[in-house]
Amino acid sequence: MRYIVLCVTAVLVLAAGVATYLWTQSGSSKVVAFGAPFELVDHNGEKITEQAFRGKPTAVFFGFTHCPEVCPTTLFELGGWIEQLGSDADKMGAYFVSIDPERDTPEVMKAYLGNFSGHITGITGEPAKVMEMAKDFRIFAKKVELENGDYTMDHTASVLLLDSDGDFFGTIAYQENPETALAKLKRLIREG
Repeated sequence: MRYIVLCVTAVLVLAAGVATYLWTQSGSSKVVAFGAPFELVDHNGEKITEQAFRGKPTAVFFGFTHCPEVCPTTLFELGGWIEQLGSDADKMGAYFVSIDPERDTPEVMKAYLGNFSGHITGITGEPAKVMEMAKDFRIFAKKVELENGDYTMDHTASVLLLDSDGDFFGTIAYQENPETALAKLKRLIREG
């Protein structure tokens, strides 16, 4: 467990460094041409593409349903922040993209997300396409074999914030101060 926490912390620091680098290289807080076209399925088994991230600001988190701590904590917090937004929650989209599509079928994703928020849409699909999407969104994801023959996934632990054009707007770090995280979502809705 300690190894997983250390790995998650290292990934989080790396993600923050990458986001800072992207911001300083762009000369502003907005990085355009973020992500790439994709075609996967949502937790209802319906086709979903990058167009889901257009038209209104979006929060996107990459994780997996067998995650022991980071993913359920992040989704619980995200669901709480969305609830605190009240009617403004409808002005943004929220997505959970599985980096473990071998186990995370649409049915599994739907049941899992039902524990957190009806506002968060799950995304999964063919493993190669999911990993391509993660790479295009600059998400670190790696399968890690465990001694008992099972496996876990190391991954970026930040929530990505995208503006209404689908371009990078910012991040919410794992276990970020709740007031700061909520302020970021409000700013995203206001400016994104």
